[in-house]
Amino acid sequence: MSEASVPASAGPGGGAQGAWSGGSAEPDPRRWLILIVIAIAQLMVVLDATVMNIALPSAQNALHFNDVDRQWIVTAYSLSFGSLLLFGGRLADLVGRRLMFITGLAGFAVASAIGGASVNFTMLVSARAAQGVFGAMLAPAALSLLATTFTIPKERGKAFGIYGSVAAGGGAVGLLLGGVLTSYLSWRWCLYINLFFAALAIAGAVAFLHGRQGPRSAQLDIPGVLLVSSGVFCLVYGFSNAATHSWGTPSTYVFLAVAVVLLATFAWWMGRAKHPLLPPRVVLDRNRGAAYLGILLAGAGMFGVFLFVTYYLQDTLHYSPVVTGVAFLPMVACIALSSNLSNIVLMPRIGPKPIVSSGLLLAAVGIVLFTRIGVHSTYAGTVLPALLLTGLGLGLMFSTAFNTGTYGVAPQDAGVASATVNTGQQLGGSIGTSLLNTIFASAMASYLASHLIPHSSPAVIGSVTATATVHGYIVAFWWVAGIFLFGAIVCGTLMRRGPLQGRAQAPASAVPAGSTASEASPAGSTTPVTTPELTLTPNSTAKYAQSSTASSPPG
Repeated sequence: MSEASVPASAGPGGGAQGAWSGGSAEPDPRRWLILIVIAIAQLMVVLDATVMNIALPSAQNALHFNDVDRQWIVTAYSLSFGSLLLFGGRLADLVGRRLMFITGLAGFAVASAIGGASVNFTMLVSARAAQGVFGAMLAPAALSLLATTFTIPKERGKAFGIYGSVAAGGGAVGLLLGGVLTSYLSWRWCLYINLFFAALAIAGAVAFLHGRQGPRSAQLDIPGVLLVSSGVFCLVYGFSNAATHSWGTPSTYVFLAVAVVLLATFAWWMGRAKHPLLPPRVVLDRNRGAAYLGILLAGAGMFGVFLFVTYYLQDTLHYSPVVTGVAFLPMVACIALSSNLSNIVLMPRIGPKPIVSSGLLLAAVGIVLFTRIGVHSTYAGTVLPALLLTGLGLGLMFSTAFNTGTYGVAPQDAGVASATVNTGQQLGGSIGTSLLNTIFASAMASYLASHLIPHSSPAVIGSVTATATVHGYIVAFWWVAGIFLFGAIVCGTLMRRGPLQGRAQAPASAVPAGSTASEASPAGSTTPVTTPELTLTPNSTAKYAQSSTASSPPG
């Protein structure tokens, strides 16, 4: 990679402070408090998905909507969140990460309060869509704040280890929290709980983050926003529709075909736009591009793990929602352990390539262990070993990929790079859920057709149906293992050998936490700040704004 220099701030700003000269910067003494704020916000977003899945049956009974409408409670959030992530990420770069972070938190809290107070289906689904909109503002801002606050490799490893633990393990914690809230309070508290998290995070953001208005010279790529938002909307809707209907319905394949056209046009436009929404230099780096692909594939498989293991524990082994949540806690502990191990100990020594690949391979082995389940299997002998290995693998993979996917980007691209990470995980979840649901249903139907004898007794029908359901889970798990294995091959092929080179980003003194790169560069400043992208001087800034790619060393 070529070196990059960005004009540095002459004085202290918000967030990480102190002048940077000669390659050193004085870290912000509040940076670990900022990490806590970011972790709280990320936990709220991650929890919301699985908490609501647990709450849906109770909400359906209370508001009297049917099974078809129930899917829209999930789809409304996925559509708005997934389609607006890149837009939200670029806005964070343009108007300031602190502003987008606080706005996203406040809006998410208000939407959650409205959803919790819902009196009918329309009110609830509208609130869920609004949650997705503000979540698309919040998630990229949170990750880009983390990336720009922690630029020293050793501290960055610790920070991303903690963040990765929350991002990968929060969904499992949500199963437990959703079960407790639904069982002992009300499904409405699965939404009201977000007010508590948002209040803590907003208070911390106001106290510890500083930022100003974004660069006045920057422009928003409106055609790019329309193309990618429409394309991702059609993609998520198409896959969501396939999960509830079939792949052969026009509402599935037409939307998927339109999505392909729109996203291909978006890719073409990014190479020609003067101020592209997603600069090609962000995704064409081999390490970052592989990290984004790995997150997409791992997201597809991870959502399958949560989905089918939850079904198996509750429907086959007859666990309550609370006990099901407790059953996932060992997996959460393994995710936390491996997330921190990978970023703090392994990344500085061996780089992301062997960590991401081995993490996906380990997760694949864990999923293969899930194929041993039966109608009368035990948790300790069958489920627990698979959960432990899968958790270790996912922790290694996700935290390392989050770090790599935001490493080396210019500060003015931190928001959109973070949004690309989140988009990969969101699209992976949508694709994985629909694909694996279809595979499960097909395998179960095929087993019933070949094993169920007409006019069988109710007892025989029940026994064969239970066995067919487990067979469907097993087939789905084999596909998840294949997805993880494919991801390991892709990441192992594309990623470069060795530790990541150069500084993670421009030193934080040049970019106050909550601000953008241009905010930190006063007029007339000529002090260069080195980042591993391009070389910028006051005379080459305009040329950089039009550049679409950055040079990279051979792998």
